[in-house]
Amino acid sequence: MQHNITTIRTSSDGAWQGENPLNYAFPLLVIQTTLVLFTSRFLAFLLKPLRQPKVVAEIVGGILLGPSALGRNKDFLNLVFPSWSTPILESVASIGLLFFLFLVGLELDLSTISQSGRKAFSIAIAGMSLPFIFGAGLSFFLRKAVNGEDKVGYGQYILFLGVSFSITAFPVLARILAELKLLTIHVGQTAVAAAAFNDVAAWILLALAVALAGNGSAGTHKSPLISLWVLISGVAFVAFMLILVRPMMSWVARQCSPEQDYVIDEAYVAKIQGVEAWGLLALIISTACAGKILGTFVVAMLCMIPVRESLALGVLMNTKGLVELIVLNIGREKKVLNDEMFAILVLMALFTTFLTTPAAMAI
Repeated sequence: MQHNITTIRTSSDGAWQGENPLNYAFPLLVIQTTLVLFTSRFLAFLLKPLRQPKVVAEIVGGILLGPSALGRNKDFLNLVFPSWSTPILESVASIGLLFFLFLVGLELDLSTISQSGRKAFSIAIAGMSLPFIFGAGLSFFLRKAVNGEDKVGYGQYILFLGVSFSITAFPVLARILAELKLLTIHVGQTAVAAAAFNDVAAWILLALAVALAGNGSAGTHKSPLISLWVLISGVAFVAFMLILVRPMMSWVARQCSPEQDYVIDEAYVAKIQGVEAWGLLALIISTACAGKILGTFVVAMLCMIPVRESLALGVLMNTKGLVELIVLNIGREKKVLNDEMFAILVLMALFTTFLTTPAAMAI
């Protein structure tokens, strides 16, 4: 059944009135949300013995519900995730993302960053620079190896690949450290501080990449100076929040008792086809891991951190997560990454995050 997005009604009179609730926006949204939550929570329960963070279950759930698995059945896809419902689901997901980033800010302990200081900053720079260089170098090969990517300009492709290789997911890392009870020891505090610096740099580079990408490969390209204005606007916003909003929220916090919050994440991945694509996946995973772990390990050793702690820092800084998925989704929307490249990088993020906890425990 074909629908015009401008004629979609919010709610139906009910199945007893002879109407199909799935043809209406709100009932379908409730079913989609329930299905996503149930799938992600069920997978989180299955992965709990492996001590995996929830984001791993959410990424796997997105793969299962997307066109790689259940979505291959067109009847299921058109029934539960019809194309007309995509803008509505994406809007709700964006609201969830805003709450998620708000909680990330709550988890950021500025005193920890100030205590680690120059050491954490050096580790963050090295842990981002080397994988960025590796990603930029590999982009020249991938641009020719992946069909359709040669239509994308070198500048935005290098930036998107470099950023996706060099990101450390601060919120996911914080949860892993909390589960391993490492937040209060030196290696955990250093990792959190370095990840915070890493995230700031990643968002600045992402703003530059978006400016270079413009409206896609066929669209107009905006000035790279936009990233500078994004940075200035961000600084102004932070100053506004610290000077005006923070005192008000401190007063509110004193009047209210703490409550538990929750976050809903959503992941999407397209299918990977062919042996060559899986070979590219293995190459990308090994390059990303080598760059992040090696860069962090070497600088940590130069900072006189013991070998085991330096190696643990490298593994922890290799954590990907929601921030990585945000970058990849933007790259896909801007047509810098096609479906195949998007899928490969999502699986890279899943593998590196899945690897973090077992590797850190082993070290």
